[in-house]
Amino acid sequence: METYRYRKADAFTSDASNGNPAACLFLDKNQILSEDAMLEIAGQHRGFVSEVIYCRSHDGIFLTYYSSEGEVSFCGHGTIACMYTLIKNTPSLFSCSEIPIHTNKKGKLTVYNRIADEDAVFISAPAPSYLSTSLKPEDTAAPLCLCDEDISREFPIEVIDAGLRTLIVPLNSFQKLISIYPDEPGLKKFCLQNDIDIILIFSLDPADPENIAHTRVFAPRFGYLEDPATGSGNSAFGYYMLKHGIWDGSWCSIEQGGDNQVFNRIKLRFQDDVLLFGGKATTRIDGVYYY
Repeated sequence: METYRYRKADAFTSDASNGNPAACLFLDKNQILSEDAMLEIAGQHRGFVSEVIYCRSHDGIFLTYYSSEGEVSFCGHGTIACMYTLIKNTPSLFSCSEIPIHTNKKGKLTVYNRIADEDAVFISAPAPSYLSTSLKPEDTAAPLCLCDEDISREFPIEVIDAGLRTLIVPLNSFQKLISIYPDEPGLKKFCLQNDIDIILIFSLDPADPENIAHTRVFAPRFGYLEDPATGSGNSAFGYYMLKHGIWDGSWCSIEQGGDNQVFNRIKLRFQDDVLLFGGKATTRIDGVYYY
Protein backbone atom coordinates (compact mmCIF):
# COMPACT_ATOMS: atom_id res chain seq x y z
CA MET A 1 0.00 0.00 0.00
CA GLU A 2 1.34 3.43 -0.98
CA THR A 3 0.52 6.91 0.34
CA TYR A 4 -0.26 10.00 -1.73
CA ARG A 5 -0.51 13.63 -0.72
CA TYR A 6 -4.23 14.39 -0.63
CA ARG A 7 -6.57 17.35 -0.36
CA LYS A 8 -10.32 17.59 -0.56
CA ALA A 9 -11.16 21.18 -1.56
CA ASP A 10 -14.36 22.97 -2.51
CA ALA A 11 -13.99 25.22 -5.57
CA PHE A 12 -15.81 28.51 -6.22
CA THR A 13 -16.58 29.08 -2.55
CA SER A 14 -17.65 32.60 -1.57
CA ASP A 15 -19.41 34.03 1.45
CA ALA A 16 -21.77 31.29 2.67
CA SER A 17 -21.70 29.10 -0.46
CA ASN A 18 -20.26 25.59 -0.25
CA GLY A 19 -18.76 25.52 -3.74
CA ASN A 20 -18.12 22.27 -5.60
CA PRO A 21 -16.01 19.53 -3.98
CA ALA A 22 -13.03 17.89 -5.66
CA ALA A 23 -10.43 15.44 -4.42
CA CYS A 24 -6.82 16.11 -5.41
CA LEU A 25 -4.06 13.50 -5.33
CA PHE A 26 -0.55 14.91 -5.72
CA LEU A 27 1.88 12.39 -7.19
CA ASP A 28 5.61 12.53 -6.55
CA LYS A 29 7.92 12.09 -9.53
CA ASN A 30 8.31 8.35 -8.85
CA GLN A 31 4.61 7.68 -8.29
CA ILE A 32 2.61 6.35 -11.23
CA LEU A 33 -1.03 5.31 -11.25
CA SER A 34 -2.55 3.24 -14.05
CA GLU A 35 -5.84 4.18 -15.68
CA ASP A 36 -7.51 1.30 -13.81
CA ALA A 37 -6.11 2.56 -10.51
CA MET A 38 -7.27 6.13 -11.16
CA LEU A 39 -10.75 4.87 -12.01
CA GLU A 40 -10.84 2.68 -8.90
CA ILE A 41 -9.85 5.59 -6.65
CA ALA A 42 -12.47 7.81 -8.32
CA GLY A 43 -15.03 5.05 -7.72
CA GLN A 44 -14.10 5.05 -4.03
CA HIS A 45 -15.06 8.74 -4.02
CA ARG A 46 -18.55 8.22 -5.50
CA GLY A 47 -21.01 10.37 -3.60
CA PHE A 48 -18.21 12.26 -1.81
CA VAL A 49 -16.85 14.37 -4.68
CA SER A 50 -17.84 14.61 -8.32
CA GLU A 51 -14.29 14.31 -9.70
CA VAL A 52 -10.83 13.27 -8.58
CA ILE A 53 -7.87 15.24 -9.97
CA TYR A 54 -4.47 13.58 -10.30
CA CYS A 55 -1.67 16.14 -10.25
CA ARG A 56 1.90 15.27 -11.17
CA SER A 57 4.34 18.15 -10.80
CA HIS A 58 7.66 16.85 -12.09
CA ASP A 59 9.08 18.71 -15.12
CA GLY A 60 5.83 20.67 -15.30
CA ILE A 61 2.33 20.32 -13.87
CA PHE A 62 0.18 17.59 -15.42
CA LEU A 63 -3.50 17.11 -14.57
CA THR A 64 -5.75 14.13 -15.27
CA TYR A 65 -9.44 14.04 -14.32
CA TYR A 66 -11.69 11.12 -13.37
CA SER A 67 -15.27 10.77 -12.24
CA SER A 68 -16.61 7.51 -10.85
CA GLU A 69 -17.75 6.67 -14.41
CA GLY A 70 -14.42 7.16 -16.19
CA GLU A 71 -11.90 9.72 -17.39
CA VAL A 72 -13.25 13.25 -17.91
CA SER A 73 -11.88 15.39 -20.73
CA PHE A 74 -11.66 18.48 -18.53
CA CYS A 75 -12.82 19.54 -15.08
CA GLY A 76 -12.90 23.28 -14.44
CA HIS A 77 -13.79 23.24 -10.76
CA GLY A 78 -11.23 20.50 -10.17
CA THR A 79 -8.55 22.63 -11.81
CA ILE A 80 -9.50 25.57 -9.57
CA ALA A 81 -9.42 23.35 -6.44
CA CYS A 82 -6.13 21.72 -7.34
CA MET A 83 -4.22 24.79 -8.51
CA TYR A 84 -5.50 27.20 -5.84
CA THR A 85 -4.44 24.86 -3.04
CA LEU A 86 -1.17 23.88 -4.76
CA ILE A 87 -0.13 27.50 -5.37
CA LYS A 88 -1.13 28.65 -1.91
CA ASN A 89 0.96 25.90 -0.28
CA THR A 90 4.01 26.10 -2.58
CA PRO A 91 6.18 29.22 -2.09
CA SER A 92 7.93 28.84 -5.45
CA LEU A 93 4.54 28.86 -7.23
CA PHE A 94 2.98 31.57 -5.05
CA SER A 95 5.50 34.05 -6.44
CA CYS A 96 4.54 33.24 -10.06
CA SER A 97 1.83 35.26 -11.80
CA GLU A 98 1.37 32.78 -14.67
CA ILE A 99 1.80 29.02 -14.47
CA PRO A 100 1.51 26.67 -17.47
CA ILE A 101 -0.25 23.36 -16.91
CA HIS A 102 -0.74 20.32 -19.11
CA THR A 103 -4.08 18.49 -19.19
CA ASN A 104 -4.38 14.91 -20.39
CA LYS A 105 -7.09 15.60 -22.99
CA LYS A 106 -7.16 19.38 -23.62
CA GLY A 107 -3.46 20.16 -23.89
CA LYS A 108 -1.65 23.14 -22.42
CA LEU A 109 -3.54 25.78 -20.44
CA THR A 110 -2.46 28.73 -18.29
CA VAL A 111 -3.19 29.40 -14.63
CA TYR A 112 -3.20 33.07 -13.60
CA ASN A 113 -2.30 33.47 -9.94
CA ARG A 114 -4.35 36.30 -8.41
CA ILE A 115 -4.45 34.95 -4.86
CA ALA A 116 -2.58 37.89 -3.33
CA ASP A 117 -4.88 40.60 -4.70
CA GLU A 118 -8.17 38.83 -5.53
CA ASP A 119 -7.98 35.60 -3.49
CA ALA A 120 -8.58 33.67 -6.70
CA VAL A 121 -6.92 31.81 -9.52
CA PHE A 122 -8.04 32.08 -13.13
CA ILE A 123 -7.75 29.31 -15.71
CA SER A 124 -7.65 29.74 -19.48
CA ALA A 125 -10.56 27.72 -20.85
CA PRO A 126 -9.86 25.32 -23.72
CA ALA A 127 -10.49 26.87 -27.14
CA PRO A 128 -14.20 26.56 -28.00
CA SER A 129 -15.73 24.29 -30.63
CA TYR A 130 -19.18 25.30 -31.85
CA LEU A 131 -20.92 22.02 -32.61
CA SER A 132 -23.97 21.55 -34.78
CA THR A 133 -27.18 20.25 -33.19
CA SER A 134 -30.65 19.53 -34.46
CA LEU A 135 -32.18 19.62 -30.98
CA LYS A 136 -35.23 21.85 -30.64
CA PRO A 137 -37.08 23.15 -27.57
CA GLU A 138 -39.60 20.32 -27.77
CA ASP A 139 -36.73 17.79 -27.77
CA THR A 140 -35.06 19.17 -24.65
CA ALA A 141 -38.09 20.10 -22.55
CA ALA A 142 -39.24 16.65 -21.42
CA PRO A 143 -35.82 15.29 -20.34
CA LEU A 144 -35.38 18.43 -18.21
CA CYS A 145 -38.89 18.13 -16.70
CA LEU A 146 -39.93 21.33 -18.49
CA CYS A 147 -42.78 22.38 -20.76
CA ASP A 148 -42.05 23.70 -24.24
CA GLU A 149 -43.12 27.20 -23.20
CA ASP A 150 -40.53 27.22 -20.39
CA ILE A 151 -37.76 27.42 -22.98
CA SER A 152 -36.99 30.88 -24.33
CA ARG A 153 -37.01 31.55 -28.08
CA GLU A 154 -35.03 34.79 -27.66
CA PHE A 155 -31.75 32.87 -27.81
CA PRO A 156 -31.00 29.54 -29.52
CA ILE A 157 -30.23 26.12 -28.12
CA GLU A 158 -26.58 25.38 -28.93
CA VAL A 159 -23.78 22.93 -28.19
CA ILE A 160 -20.38 24.45 -27.38
CA ASP A 161 -17.31 22.53 -26.23
CA ALA A 162 -14.98 24.60 -24.03
CA GLY A 163 -13.69 21.59 -22.15
CA LEU A 164 -16.87 19.49 -22.23
CA ARG A 165 -19.63 19.22 -24.85
CA THR A 166 -22.20 21.54 -23.29
CA LEU A 167 -25.83 21.79 -24.38
CA ILE A 168 -26.94 25.36 -23.59
CA VAL A 169 -30.67 25.92 -23.09
CA PRO A 170 -32.24 29.37 -22.36
CA LEU A 171 -35.21 29.51 -19.97
CA ASN A 172 -37.90 32.15 -19.61
CA SER A 173 -38.33 31.95 -15.84
CA PHE A 174 -35.74 32.25 -13.09
CA GLN A 175 -38.15 30.55 -10.68
CA LYS A 176 -38.59 27.59 -13.01
CA LEU A 177 -34.83 27.45 -13.52
CA ILE A 178 -33.97 27.05 -9.86
CA SER A 179 -36.84 24.71 -8.96
CA ILE A 180 -36.59 21.80 -11.43
CA TYR A 181 -34.87 18.50 -10.54
CA PRO A 182 -34.87 16.18 -13.57
CA ASP A 183 -34.90 12.40 -13.46
CA GLU A 184 -31.23 11.37 -13.48
CA PRO A 185 -31.49 8.07 -15.45
CA GLY A 186 -33.72 9.68 -18.08
CA LEU A 187 -31.44 12.69 -18.47
CA LYS A 188 -28.38 10.44 -18.70
CA LYS A 189 -30.03 8.48 -21.52
CA PHE A 190 -30.78 11.76 -23.34
CA CYS A 191 -27.14 12.90 -22.99
CA LEU A 192 -25.75 9.59 -24.25
CA GLN A 193 -28.14 9.52 -27.21
CA ASN A 194 -27.14 13.04 -28.26
CA ASP A 195 -23.40 12.82 -27.42
CA ILE A 196 -23.67 15.57 -24.80
CA ASP A 197 -21.41 15.74 -21.74
CA ILE A 198 -23.33 18.30 -19.68
CA ILE A 199 -26.47 20.44 -19.95
CA LEU A 200 -26.45 24.10 -18.90
CA ILE A 201 -29.73 25.95 -18.46
CA PHE A 202 -29.72 29.70 -17.88
CA SER A 203 -31.71 32.82 -17.13
CA LEU A 204 -30.59 36.41 -17.67
CA ASP A 205 -32.65 37.42 -14.62
CA PRO A 206 -30.37 36.39 -11.71
CA ALA A 207 -31.27 36.70 -8.04
CA ASP A 208 -28.42 39.17 -7.53
CA PRO A 209 -28.30 41.87 -10.24
CA GLU A 210 -24.53 42.14 -9.77
CA ASN A 211 -24.31 38.83 -11.63
CA ILE A 212 -24.84 38.70 -15.39
CA ALA A 213 -26.84 35.45 -15.36
CA HIS A 214 -27.96 32.44 -13.35
CA THR A 215 -27.03 28.93 -14.50
CA ARG A 216 -27.49 25.32 -13.50
CA VAL A 217 -25.48 22.43 -14.89
CA PHE A 218 -26.57 18.78 -15.07
CA ALA A 219 -23.97 16.04 -15.56
CA PRO A 220 -25.64 12.61 -15.21
CA ARG A 221 -23.22 11.13 -17.74
CA PHE A 222 -20.51 11.35 -15.07
CA GLY A 223 -22.43 9.59 -12.32
CA TYR A 224 -24.27 12.46 -10.59
CA LEU A 225 -27.22 14.68 -11.46
CA GLU A 226 -26.03 18.23 -10.85
CA ASP A 227 -22.77 20.13 -10.69
CA PRO A 228 -23.15 22.97 -8.15
CA ALA A 229 -20.35 25.18 -9.58
CA THR A 230 -18.87 24.60 -13.01
CA GLY A 231 -15.79 25.90 -14.84
CA SER A 232 -16.14 24.17 -18.22
CA GLY A 233 -19.90 24.67 -18.54
CA ASN A 234 -19.80 28.35 -17.63
CA SER A 235 -16.85 28.82 -19.98
CA ALA A 236 -18.97 27.42 -22.81
CA PHE A 237 -21.73 29.77 -21.68
CA GLY A 238 -19.25 32.66 -21.68
CA TYR A 239 -18.46 31.99 -25.34
CA TYR A 240 -22.21 31.70 -25.99
CA MET A 241 -22.78 35.12 -24.40
CA LEU A 242 -19.99 36.67 -26.48
CA LYS A 243 -21.43 35.18 -29.66
CA HIS A 244 -24.93 36.52 -29.02
CA GLY A 245 -23.98 39.96 -27.69
CA ILE A 246 -25.04 39.28 -24.11
CA TRP A 247 -21.57 40.02 -22.72
CA ASP A 248 -18.78 42.34 -23.87
CA GLY A 249 -15.95 40.31 -22.34
CA SER A 250 -15.28 42.60 -19.37
CA TRP A 251 -15.18 41.22 -15.83
CA CYS A 252 -18.46 39.53 -14.87
CA SER A 253 -19.77 36.89 -12.52
CA ILE A 254 -22.37 34.14 -12.83
CA GLU A 255 -24.42 32.69 -9.99
CA GLN A 256 -25.15 28.96 -10.12
CA GLY A 257 -27.32 26.48 -8.27
CA GLY A 258 -30.81 25.28 -7.46
CA ASP A 259 -33.15 26.37 -4.70
CA ASN A 260 -31.72 23.73 -2.34
CA GLN A 261 -28.44 25.60 -1.79
CA VAL A 262 -26.74 28.97 -1.40
CA PHE A 263 -25.82 30.01 -4.93
CA ASN A 264 -22.18 29.70 -5.94
CA ARG A 265 -20.34 32.36 -7.91
CA ILE A 266 -18.07 31.89 -10.93
CA LYS A 267 -15.95 34.75 -12.27
CA LEU A 268 -15.36 35.25 -16.01
CA ARG A 269 -13.20 37.59 -18.03
CA PHE A 270 -12.11 37.67 -21.68
CA GLN A 271 -8.44 38.48 -22.06
CA ASP A 272 -6.27 38.40 -25.21
CA ASP A 273 -8.96 36.45 -27.10
CA VAL A 274 -9.04 33.78 -24.36
CA LEU A 275 -11.85 33.22 -21.88
CA LEU A 276 -10.75 32.91 -18.26
CA PHE A 277 -12.82 31.44 -15.44
CA GLY A 278 -11.85 31.85 -11.84
CA GLY A 279 -12.53 31.64 -8.15
CA LYS A 280 -11.08 30.50 -4.86
CA ALA A 281 -11.09 27.13 -3.11
CA THR A 282 -11.53 26.11 0.50
CA THR A 283 -9.56 23.13 1.78
CA ARG A 284 -11.68 20.75 3.85
CA ILE A 285 -9.28 17.79 4.24
CA ASP A 286 -5.49 17.90 4.05
CA GLY A 287 -3.60 14.65 4.58
CA VAL A 288 -2.61 11.43 2.84
CA TYR A 289 -4.50 8.86 0.78
CA TYR A 290 -3.71 5.15 1.12
CA TYR A 291 -3.96 2.99 -1.97
